Amino acid sequence: MGKYNLLIIEDHALTRFGLKTTFETDTDYSKIFEASNAKDGLKIIEKEIIDIVVMDLGLPDMNGIEATELIKEKHPDIKVVILSSHEKQEDVINSIKAGAGAYCTKDVEPAKLLDIVSSVAKGAAWFDPKVAGYVLKAAVSSGNDEQKEPTAEPVKNSPAINLTSREKQVLSLIAEGYSNSEIAKKLEVSINTTKAHVCSILQKLEVNDRTQAAIKAIKNNVI
Repeated sequence: MGKYNLLIIEDHALTRFGLKTTFETDTDYSKIFEASNAKDGLKIIEKEIIDIVVMDLGLPDMNGIEATELIKEKHPDIKVVILSSHEKQEDVINSIKAGAGAYCTKDVEPAKLLDIVSSVAKGAAWFDPKVAGYVLKAAVSSGNDEQKEPTAEPVKNSPAINLTSREKQVLSLIAEGYSNSEIAKKLEVSINTTKAHVCSILQKLEVNDRTQAAIKAIKNNVI
């Protein structure tokens, strides 16, 4: 018996059929529901127990970002994976802010899509390598503490995430693509001190890598 109930929201019948057929090969899913528009998808969510939604971005009644916002507002535990035929930076960033756990282009291989949806269902975040740079760029552009002097006092960013001002500086440099040695040189600290800051950042954000750190920073207005 599968572990998750999946909802596919896709307006193109052939694509929807292909997605359903793909997920039916995976034993992770108990039930697979489908809808051709956001309105019908939201109705299903109100009637059924849904764990994860695979959502087309370009739906006829409202776009996938708007639908994701409505889903996360009423059902924050439901995970959402956005599928899109393009890679617009604005859509990627808005998808993250709406609460999506993944943004995939529609040319993704079926086996890869299964892996992505499974990881998001378990709480991970994933973004197509083609658009991952947008995530890092947004983390940098949203920063407003880079020019402030670091202090030892923690700065409260959200009820669950407390980074010091120095850790915010390090996170912003990570998002800009600097290596640990480059960060150490830029901040005039030792490489071991930099590694300690990076380790602390990942632990506090409860993520495993730098891209996920940037994603969570955007979602929680950390930097």
